[in-house]
Amino acid sequence: MLIEVTKLNDDKILVNSELIEVVETTPDTVITLNTGRKMIVKESRQEIRNLVKSNG
Repeated sequence: MLIEVTKLNDDKILVNSELIEVVETTPDTVITLNTGRKMIVKESRQEIRNLVKSNG
């Protein structure tokens, strides 16, 4: 399932929620995929959790 998140430059991207391994707040929100790729997004950890739950 795809969720839409916002990169720091305001670009919207779709992320396959099944590939998310870790979501950290450091203080930016960093999503780590099981491929090893990391991305920093504007949404909070809780917002990402809610997106994944609502699409699951």
